[in-house]
Amino acid sequence: MDAQSYSTALADLRAVRDQIKKTRATLAKQEADRDKRIIQLASYEKAKAERIAPAAGLGVADIVALAPALAPDSLAANDPQPQAPTPPAAQATAESAPRPPQPTASASPVPRPDPAETRAPQLPGASETPRDLPSIPADSTGDAWFSHTSGLASTRPNFTQQARSTVFLDTTTGVLVHRNQTHHLDLADRSAADILTAVFHTIPEGVERIYITAGDPWHRDTGRYPYLRDAVSAWLNAPTPGWRTDTGRGRDRMAGHFVHARNPVGRYQRDKGEQHVEIRSVGEWFDIDGDDPHTIRDAFVLLWQALRRHWNDAVLMGSPSQTGRDLWTRTIPQRGQYSDGFPVLSEELRGLLHATAGQGRNELITPPRVPEQLPQLVEYDRTFAYAKHTWKSPVGTPRRITAHTFAAWSQKEQMRALYGCGHWQIRVTVPDTWNHVGLLPAPAPGDRAWHYPAEPGTTFTTWAGGPEIHTALTNPLTPWKIEILDGILWDDGKPLDDWAKKLKETWTNLSAQAHFHGDAQQARAAHLASRAVRSILLYGIGAFAQRPRMVTGTTPRSLERDVPPDAEIIGFNDELITWQKPTGFARDPNAHPEWAAAIWSGARAALLYQRHRDDDTHAGALHTPPGTVVAFRTDALYLTQPHNWPYHHQPGDYLLRGHLTGPVTAPTAEEELLTLRDAGRAALTTEREA
Repeated sequence: MDAQSYSTALADLRAVRDQIKKTRATLAKQEADRDKRIIQLASYEKAKAERIAPAAGLGVADIVALAPALAPDSLAANDPQPQAPTPPAAQATAESAPRPPQPTASASPVPRPDPAETRAPQLPGASETPRDLPSIPADSTGDAWFSHTSGLASTRPNFTQQARSTVFLDTTTGVLVHRNQTHHLDLADRSAADILTAVFHTIPEGVERIYITAGDPWHRDTGRYPYLRDAVSAWLNAPTPGWRTDTGRGRDRMAGHFVHARNPVGRYQRDKGEQHVEIRSVGEWFDIDGDDPHTIRDAFVLLWQALRRHWNDAVLMGSPSQTGRDLWTRTIPQRGQYSDGFPVLSEELRGLLHATAGQGRNELITPPRVPEQLPQLVEYDRTFAYAKHTWKSPVGTPRRITAHTFAAWSQKEQMRALYGCGHWQIRVTVPDTWNHVGLLPAPAPGDRAWHYPAEPGTTFTTWAGGPEIHTALTNPLTPWKIEILDGILWDDGKPLDDWAKKLKETWTNLSAQAHFHGDAQQARAAHLASRAVRSILLYGIGAFAQRPRMVTGTTPRSLERDVPPDAEIIGFNDELITWQKPTGFARDPNAHPEWAAAIWSGARAALLYQRHRDDDTHAGALHTPPGTVVAFRTDALYLTQPHNWPYHHQPGDYLLRGHLTGPVTAPTAEEELLTLRDAGRAALTTEREA
């Protein structure tokens, strides 16, 4: 891209921005009109929230928030509602999000929202409502939580995972790669039915997995729907003559379609016979940049070969999270303390961790905390970051550490506990002289949202892991005041160490191939394979978190009243209403949210402070001048000036990814940050090639 085309593209982008603003304004008017109509309907003496909700495309709770008089008696009394059975008219479909884990049942954890997807509007006043975090009951009820779930443990599998016949399809060009053969397909209008017909006509012996490498066919009708998820749902649920929605089979039983804005999964089964097939996106594994199906096929082959050096029974499953957990189970020791498996925590503790242990830190710091005109914008990304924090994880039966118990310990015992594997409820006070970024997460309004208070004198109550608390107490600027209110403490162990070491060695090997291979296509394939290893570890860790399952279903518009009363409407068209409802935790033998929480806490702490022993130096946000941190984004830092931090191609090292010279207008929204990020990366690439 030359300077002229770059300027033209910027002008086009501004035009799209302006159109988005107009569309949002129109949508806001329509939503205001909808809310007004809901309030009018609520004035009818026999009005019911569960009848109005599907007609409005909202959940029952949303209707009650607009019209409190419609609250059921049990809800008004703050009593839990009984869970209604799924009506026969509803077709339940399962979601198995790659982040968090894909489950082994016909329901799934709550998926993380796609940042590019348009979200449902906040109700008036909802954004100002503070979110309270749960606590452990003070009486013996809370003590009973500190146990394991009876009869549930992670054990080493006694079977060999079966590989699936796989093809790679570019739905833009129709190019299909099957083993060493290349075919050109006529995909008609690229519906699921057209893809299945064309693939199985070309390969009559059948395949079990179709990876879409380009074209995103599930987005073909986005102009007809208000949200991407609606378009994806319609594509997945369109008629497929000769096929029906898969009901699952085998040890890795997966049933139903997975509705995701970017990386959906369609699962189909022959009407007659036992033939099963998945349609998936390679975007689950890595980002591609115009790569053809041959290169992507080679990347999967290289990945499988590299994993086989460490696992002689390694099989690539449908997603990185499934693959990661399967490989981990094959590192469970066959002898020793945990040869009988790693027991799963009580459902109460798993629920507490789900509600109080956040993932990556995502924070945009805006003026006046940073200058309105930044002198430059520099991006540092922690390479393969989570792999740095797998060497120590919680094991054994957890212990409750009350405020009284903690206070009775010596200072040495207290610091040892905070440096160990624990999760703590704390009351935090920001020092009066503090002038840098926030150090500890606090609950923010919104579902699972977090922010990082930094205003001097601010006091808040939250939960945090040991690494973050230790950093707050020993940071190089000013120690924070922290009061322990309650805590969960485990023994230190290494349940993930062998698994992570093998993945790190695999990543190192593939990264070296990508750097030194003489053939450009094979070098690119090795690079993609190394990114896939990162996804296996990243999403494998997320899989341990085991979110509460969320069942997704569809109900015909003519049967609106059959939508479950506790369901949330997530989409609709002329024929179907799509809804979702929580179903609690599954009896998942590989549910270990304590491991995911410990790794996430360590990674957040390393964004603030990281010591490089070999270089006798430090890196991280706290080793930058106040007012120079612009943003945190999972494992990346955005700063207003460069730093000479050591980089040795090791997990956790800070890699310079982008550098945009200023002056740069400080971003005030995530979209603006991402635009600057891409421009900074392109500028750095141009600078290095010059």
